[in-house]
Amino acid sequence: MSTIHPAQPCRSWLNRCQFWAFLGCLVALWALVGVGRGADLLVSGGFESSPKGPTQTISGWSWYGQDWGNTLSVTVPRSRTGTNCFKIFQGFTGSVNYSGIYQDHLAEPGERYRAEGWAFSDSNDAIAGQNRVWLEVTFRNAPGKVLALYRSAVISASALGTAGFARDQWFRLAVTNVVDPATFQVTNTTSELLAPAGASYARCQIVFEGDAQKSAGAMFFDDLMLEKTSSPRGGVWNVVWNDEFDGTAPDPKKWTHDLGNGPPSGWGNSELEYYTARPTNVFLADGRLHIVARKEELAGFHYTSTRLKTKGLFSRNYGRIEIRAKLPAGQGLWPAIWMLPENSTYGGWAASGEIDIMENRGSKPNEVLGTLHYGGSSPANVYSQGPSFTFPPGRSTTDFNTYAIEWTTNAILWSVNGQVYETQTNWWSSTRINGNEVPNAYPAPFNQPFHLLINLAVGGHFDGSPTAETVFPAEMEVDYVRVYDRTAPLQVDVTRNNSTVRIAWSTNIVGRLQSGPTPTGAWTDIPAATNPFVPSPTEPARFFRVTSP
Repeated sequence: MSTIHPAQPCRSWLNRCQFWAFLGCLVALWALVGVGRGADLLVSGGFESSPKGPTQTISGWSWYGQDWGNTLSVTVPRSRTGTNCFKIFQGFTGSVNYSGIYQDHLAEPGERYRAEGWAFSDSNDAIAGQNRVWLEVTFRNAPGKVLALYRSAVISASALGTAGFARDQWFRLAVTNVVDPATFQVTNTTSELLAPAGASYARCQIVFEGDAQKSAGAMFFDDLMLEKTSSPRGGVWNVVWNDEFDGTAPDPKKWTHDLGNGPPSGWGNSELEYYTARPTNVFLADGRLHIVARKEELAGFHYTSTRLKTKGLFSRNYGRIEIRAKLPAGQGLWPAIWMLPENSTYGGWAASGEIDIMENRGSKPNEVLGTLHYGGSSPANVYSQGPSFTFPPGRSTTDFNTYAIEWTTNAILWSVNGQVYETQTNWWSSTRINGNEVPNAYPAPFNQPFHLLINLAVGGHFDGSPTAETVFPAEMEVDYVRVYDRTAPLQVDVTRNNSTVRIAWSTNIVGRLQSGPTPTGAWTDIPAATNPFVPSPTEPARFFRVTSP
């Protein structure tokens, strides 16, 4: 789960010292936060899940430049491992041009990474002229500005055949050169790539720089890797609001319900369901929220379901909003995780905005969408939408996946399982005054607090009506909802005054006090623990820690 950080060692525990003695030397206290590490982040880094042939979609990767001629080789002796590898060559435009593929993954300042790949040059098709090719990792802020740049060695016609870059065999390209983003000059070398302050995501890409002379030659790539090697203790993103869905029913202090079918017709979307708060449509079990759409008659409608919202209870502008959920599949099912303005500051929908974190057509369980709605009040509203996220083979919306947005003053990023697939930086808003649309200053409308909504709709414009093949009851499960903010790390403080010990921790981060008999054994929540917490002097010796979320 996380790395444990002891405040300082104490051997008294081995002698079963009394509570006050070992707590006095601070042995028993840790601050824990979730830390991801050690896994290759790239989807299809070996290109095995991608179909062969020209101009194909390569699972997990996005194209840029002249993609029309780039192909996947499926010649087994050519591929380093498996059957597929990636082939790339220049765009033949008559000017210097850049082609390649890339992947974006969420990153946090202070995290460290390593990256590498394998390259192959065929003697019969070796790059010529001034063509150059390399691997590259950049760390970028939310709007996409490059904050740090790292590259592998650059492979050129003159480099081929030299030490380490032999033709007709695979050679390793490690991303170890530190490059100045302003001058593109190598300034240093490193074994780890550091995400700098302000970083929101890391981009790993293959770059082919084609010359203006239309020189020939191609390069093959296989087994690319981007690995997070370490994270700072606590990090800068910390949970400031959450629901882990413990209990049997949604927490009324966090959620309320939209009921009925909504004016003017199906919440404006011609939806077919009638929303209820009944336990048959919404309940908690096994630490998860369950929203169940049923085919049944109620109030003149043929389907029932649930729509939850935090309006009046919790709202937020800016931060990272993350939801882990499992969706049902079937024509006419429309699960959504989204946000609406807490107050219609700039006017009615959509002048005050709407943020769709995730919505899915049940007929397409292999993809999800992220969308912004803004502009003027309907019918002067507009929307913008980047490319959909397509799941790699073997995964779909019917698995548990983590859907998130990172929202700053001038950008919103969408990600699935940490892979960034969409960024939007341009939007606008106008307020209708005396029949005229008066523009509001950017970044309106997405500079106001928004609240969360989670629902499972049936029917409507988005995916049409259910067919006979759609299975009911259909269930959407949500494992958790977590809202993060950039804060100082979770801190724990222990003070002692005579016979009283006081344990306190950060009040702006969601934290839970736990205790256990040993630092490696089972930990138990102290549900009634206040912050600060003052243990009883009569308690037996215990270890304590604060964990988030």
